[in-house]
Amino acid sequence: MTWTVPNILTVMRLLAAPMIAVMFLYFTRPYADWFALILFISAAVTDYIDGYLAREWKQETKLGAMLDPIADKAMVVIALMVIVGYSSMSPWLVLPATFILFREVFVSGLREFLGDVAGTLKVTKLAKWKTTAQMVAISVLFAQGVFEHYFGMSVYGMDEAMVADILSGREEDVLGLWWKAAGMVWTGHVGMWLLWLAAALTLLSGADYLSKAMPHLKDEKP
Repeated sequence: MTWTVPNILTVMRLLAAPMIAVMFLYFTRPYADWFALILFISAAVTDYIDGYLAREWKQETKLGAMLDPIADKAMVVIALMVIVGYSSMSPWLVLPATFILFREVFVSGLREFLGDVAGTLKVTKLAKWKTTAQMVAISVLFAQGVFEHYFGMSVYGMDEAMVADILSGREEDVLGLWWKAAGMVWTGHVGMWLLWLAAALTLLSGADYLSKAMPHLKDEKP
């Protein structure tokens, strides 16, 4: 193994993936949401940096080529598991998350079956857009959790009528309920639509990969 800087960054990103779930085991919310958001964004930025450095410094290795997609998938799968679990199983999040997880399992199984041939099927721009959309969608959804819990902490002890009066402007908004509620709503909607976009790109890239793999799946004629 060659422990170059890009490879070290990739390994750090891989180790950071399970830490997203651990944040919610050892920290209360919204602190867990903050830590998960910062960790996920840092990992997403690192994904770009390690690839860039590997190309610029001519340090592309087999170890990096093997670990990089694993780290990406681990980050996405674990983050989606946490988001769906803490969203009370909202069908608007469960369905696109299911599409994304199905594609990742399917393509991973296909790559394993193809063996050495899988290396000839290069990563496309569509796959890169898919990964970018997933990373952005998950980051926004983690941000939604931050807004949600700051809003919940601010309205603790208030009745619905008081909250409605403050949000409508009839009462003074000394706790900043309006911007917390607006942040919660907007990040929730934007994150959900981005996740559906990511799911669509995920399925398209999976179909593209399958079509390219089909010639290698045909049985030889006797």
